[in-house]
Amino acid sequence: MSTAGILSDVRVLDVGTGIAAPLASMLLAEAGADVIKVEGPQGDPARDRPGFSVWNRSKRSVALDFEVSHDRQTFETLLSGADVLVHDLTATSVRQRGWDEESLMLRHPGLVVCGVPPYPKGHVDEDRPGDDSLVLARMGLMDEQQGVRRSGPVYVRIPLGSFCGAWLAAAGVVARLIKRGRTGHAGSASTSLMQGALIPMTMHWARAGEPSPAFALGMPKSNVPTLFQCGDGVWLHLMRPPEHSPLMRRTLEALGEERVAQLDAAGPVTPLAPHFGANIEAFRQHDSTTWLEDLWANDVPVQAAVPLGEIYFDEQAIANDYVVTVDDPTLGKVRQPGHAYTTEPPPRIKGPAPRLGADNAAVLAEPRERAPVKPDGDATTPPLSGVRVLDFGNFLAGPLAPMLLADLGADVIKVEATTGDMMRPVARVFDGCQRGKRAIALDLKNPQARPVLERLVASCDVVHHNLRMPAALRLGLGYDALREIRHDLVYCHVSSYGPRGARKDWPGFDQLFQAQSGWEVEGAGFGNPPMWHRFGMMDHQCALASLFATLLGIRQRDHTGDGQFVSASLLGASILSVSETVVLPNGHLAPFDQLDADQMGVSPSRRLFACRDGWIVVNAPGPGAIATALGEVEVDGLERAMADRETAPTLDTLASAGIAAEYVQLDQMDAFLGSEANRSTGLSVHYPHAEFGWTEQVGGLWQMSPARLALERSAPALGEHTREVLRETGFSSNEIDRLLDAEVVVART
Repeated sequence: MSTAGILSDVRVLDVGTGIAAPLASMLLAEAGADVIKVEGPQGDPARDRPGFSVWNRSKRSVALDFEVSHDRQTFETLLSGADVLVHDLTATSVRQRGWDEESLMLRHPGLVVCGVPPYPKGHVDEDRPGDDSLVLARMGLMDEQQGVRRSGPVYVRIPLGSFCGAWLAAAGVVARLIKRGRTGHAGSASTSLMQGALIPMTMHWARAGEPSPAFALGMPKSNVPTLFQCGDGVWLHLMRPPEHSPLMRRTLEALGEERVAQLDAAGPVTPLAPHFGANIEAFRQHDSTTWLEDLWANDVPVQAAVPLGEIYFDEQAIANDYVVTVDDPTLGKVRQPGHAYTTEPPPRIKGPAPRLGADNAAVLAEPRERAPVKPDGDATTPPLSGVRVLDFGNFLAGPLAPMLLADLGADVIKVEATTGDMMRPVARVFDGCQRGKRAIALDLKNPQARPVLERLVASCDVVHHNLRMPAALRLGLGYDALREIRHDLVYCHVSSYGPRGARKDWPGFDQLFQAQSGWEVEGAGFGNPPMWHRFGMMDHQCALASLFATLLGIRQRDHTGDGQFVSASLLGASILSVSETVVLPNGHLAPFDQLDADQMGVSPSRRLFACRDGWIVVNAPGPGAIATALGEVEVDGLERAMADRETAPTLDTLASAGIAAEYVQLDQMDAFLGSEANRSTGLSVHYPHAEFGWTEQVGGLWQMSPARLALERSAPALGEHTREVLRETGFSSNEIDRLLDAEVVVART
């Protein structure tokens, strides 16, 4: 098989700055694309950040001055030979440059345009500037996390919009390239920081006509995470009752029944730790190494909550090449994140981030013409029309990618146990990663299920699951077995710790990788106990990585006719999320912004402020700029001055001084879902639901003009489409009845 990357026939022009657009184009570059980073004479402002060395590696750099007509024409020539343009400009900015999709399609038919601005095109805020902190504040996401030691909104430290937006952008480009390859129709594949930040809210922001109690409850901010401090001060995050540990049982016995009952009565109540109060005391009896050895030996999913960056030294990460060494021209030999997914051919680092303008001569001397395309068929159909996916996933990291494939137009069939997906009891979270699918309930442990499985596999293009591989093999769901049924199958496996190493078959959950990546420590603020983020962002990062890998597999199959095994993991995706820092040649981490103890911000001028009538977030060049803007205010008196002011005039004053700031919205679920602006742009969607009458939830995460997304179907009830799917795969009515009578399948009546 060729070693050329899957996207080796694709050229990308990247004019983005910061994180989202550059990271998206880096993902494309290491999947094989020739990515040319086009910068102004001063370069990307992020060049002085350690993360630049990650987000821009494997690219070539061309420096152009867009104020000069000759350089504008040079860029136009580059566009004529490019397949993809990636940018992060607002709607008016791209129109002013003539880079809006409509203009580009006239001048450069066949070009795929991917924007990752703060807010999506067509939205009421399409021209509003913003970074992660400003967008999250305006959307209300800083109010979605309960703080560690105070009430009110908290500064969300992880750049959710950028990291999720980057994956969405890269996946959108590949989906659009698939459609271009099949129909000749190009167009937009755009998203935004806002839509990236909405990815975690798919499991929280939803309403229903007649919700079940579980749906109505959702996942409250007051949920108690199963975090326990050991005798050496290290905190552990567990996702199974600790009583599965023999050491815990012995320690509780030593405490005595009366003391255990007394401690339990004073502690919180959670199904994952029925003896929570006593567990707190028990964990303090031994150090973290002792506890981890015992818990791991007894299949209890657990990880230590470590500082940000420590994951670069994890043995399992190194075994899976999730950590790599890159010789950067500025930083020297540094440890960086590797690849969060696998494909064949594999992703490859082509080189370090380039110096500014290093490739001007080489690139400008390379004449390149885009391969001609002949549009045929309907330009408005979703990009993945005609693709069928079998989704065997449970929880969130598995099912979310198939939901996004359904959004992109794939026919996704959810195959779940006759007892249902283990996430169904958490109904709102379940619905947040299941819309657009049809559901069949099938008992794969029953030998009579095999003919059903074989016909389903024979009819599909993609199989996607997050079962532990030993369990998948026992059920006959291994790649080799399914490839015997469908030779050109694209098979995606989502694991916890990657396909190699001692932990390759270990269980894992989002919580463990928030702990292991360092975000539970960093997001909690300096000196505080670790905090689980209810955004569940490691599940989402992993799912997005598997989406990207699956789309690459589909495109490669379109080119070669061959299927393949692709994969992603929670560990791999979580490492990429810490890419704002790297390990320097001296073994120390490159400096990064750290959240303060009150979770107010990362510096005196990039932080939250409490005003008289609400909260604002400010992103200023320094506290002196804020003090000067407010007038007659000392730098060390900013908090007191803000507390005496009202939000609206303060925001006006800061805007007049050129300081970026936003009002921190609170309680935004109903406001977001009920907004006519969001409904009209497809950012919130409403449709019938088999169990709840109707549901309303977060909607489209891309703009694919002139293609559309497929957002017409709610999350399915258990077995809702069993009969329909079986009929489509060739079973007669009598055969279906026999399967139902034998309880091989379950159908909703």
